[in-house]
Amino acid sequence: MRQPSGAEIAAIYDKNAAAYDQQIGWFERVVLGDARRWVTALATGKVVEFAVGTGLNLPHYGAEVRQVIGIDLSSRMLGIAGERVRSLGLAHVQLRQGDVQDIDLPDATVDTVVSTFSFCTVPDPGRAAEEAFRLLAPGGRFVLAEHGPATSAPWRMLLRLAQPLALRFSADHLLRDPIPYLTAAGFVIEQSHRGGRGGITFRVLARKPGQDRDRSDHQ
Repeated sequence: MRQPSGAEIAAIYDKNAAAYDQQIGWFERVVLGDARRWVTALATGKVVEFAVGTGLNLPHYGAEVRQVIGIDLSSRMLGIAGERVRSLGLAHVQLRQGDVQDIDLPDATVDTVVSTFSFCTVPDPGRAAEEAFRLLAPGGRFVLAEHGPATSAPWRMLLRLAQPLALRFSADHLLRDPIPYLTAAGFVIEQSHRGGRGGITFRVLARKPGQDRDRSDHQ
């Protein structure tokens, strides 16, 4: 199966942007479960959100989050996220069009990297994990929710059957386990939970090794 390019992924999500919230909302209710609140509750300080999409996570960040930089390939997804930011008055949120595999931010200047259901679509998740590691200060967190290989045999079979169509029409890899990409990049896995229908959903808290300082001091 051919991996879609970044430009192809942007085009897919530009096309699907208007219907995205309804589609993913149904999928989360029925299959994935509510992982967004778990992820955002663990974010502190300066946050970079990979594939921010339409900004569904943005209302859930708590008072310990000082700044959010949301990055996405799709201009139309970002347009909807921008409307959400303005309507909710989220002055601490900045949106940027870009590639999470190559982010124009300095090394070791971020406290938390967040990714919800984006590693399934990134062309090279190993490179994205390395970029997260580069951005994070020592002791910084990578908090991730993702779907991947199911723990249930019937669900594994269903995902294998659906994989070619999901990749073709949604640039969505249904069978990626995100954890090996994180450990290969140098992260230490502190929490890993499986949930959702058939154990399809991963909730992962990973940390960049180093001094665990008060990340709210970072500027």
